[in-house]
Amino acid sequence: MSLDLTTRIKRCARDAGFDLCGIAPVCEFAELRAFPAWIAEDKHGEMQYMAARDNAGELKRSSLARVAPWARSVIVCAINYNTAHPYSTQFPNNSRGWISRYAWSREDYHDAVLRRLQRLEDELRKLLNSAGNRPLATCDLHLRSYVDTGPLIERIYAKYAGIGWIGKNTCIINQKLGSWLFLGVILTSIDLAENRLSADLPAPDRCGTCTRCITACPTQAITAPGQLDSRLCIAYLTIEKRGQIPEELRAGIGRHVFGCDICQDVCPWNRKAPATLAPEFEAREGLVNPALDWLAEMQQEEFGSAFRGSPVRRAKLSGLRRNAVIAMGNSGDRKFVPTLRKLSDDSDPVVAEGARWALAALEESPEYS
Repeated sequence: MSLDLTTRIKRCARDAGFDLCGIAPVCEFAELRAFPAWIAEDKHGEMQYMAARDNAGELKRSSLARVAPWARSVIVCAINYNTAHPYSTQFPNNSRGWISRYAWSREDYHDAVLRRLQRLEDELRKLLNSAGNRPLATCDLHLRSYVDTGPLIERIYAKYAGIGWIGKNTCIINQKLGSWLFLGVILTSIDLAENRLSADLPAPDRCGTCTRCITACPTQAITAPGQLDSRLCIAYLTIEKRGQIPEELRAGIGRHVFGCDICQDVCPWNRKAPATLAPEFEAREGLVNPALDWLAEMQQEEFGSAFRGSPVRRAKLSGLRRNAVIAMGNSGDRKFVPTLRKLSDDSDPVVAEGARWALAALEESPEYS
């Protein structure tokens, strides 16, 4: 072969539109040992999919070898979704909301990344059936692609595929691209290392003594380097949490209405992160710094239209409106009082309760007079 298979796979990944590609073996990595304890301590909150178990009662995400015994290697791909817009910490206006950068896109990233993975799958099948690689294709070939839906913890395999290191904020960080990365994986029954096609080396940890992400988190969700309590995380609270958000955490949410970028905004490795070249990840009009009253008074039809194909739909209309009224209460801006008074009798009890809390918060705010 003029080029080994791993080199060809990475070339095909670039052709499919990925910025990074690496290969990791299927192993019981040390980082996986902490996962059962994290689940046992309920740090996943209401994200029951994280605690999914197999027929034997074992956590699916804690052992890929048990869930997919045919898998021998994991191809990990990453694509940059950063845009040229300023970071959330660079916008001083608390009277407008903040939607996490990854959700500004014109297309749901699950679809955009999976489409590229499937293209890479097709090319991989062709490579395995080529003259030089045909012996590899004689085995019972399995390929399976996942974007956030697989029985594995992607960032751990991304580390061992050389994509980047796992930062203290638990995000994958690449030395050149930073942490604004979508990950996608392909499980394969081809054991690349066994065929003398070496897997990639783990990326070295370059966080050093920096703790900016830990210090900057308003709700102290990063309880120790590399340890996250989802129940305290603004992203979890504004996306995954249903019903009312605990009152003691509401002030820390600030103006966030969907997700949070703070721990990535303050990361030094993101200072020179390049903007994406993928047109699907350019920001939709109106989603950068959206008007809070627009979101708080939104109805179902407008919600469906404004966020068609967007990850924001995961929060559901009730959650988005709840988040917006909490952000109003944190704004210190009395212009929201009439809207909040109206919403305090809203037909959605979660929104109504949030609006009453926000009114009380504005009255206690030093900016309120």
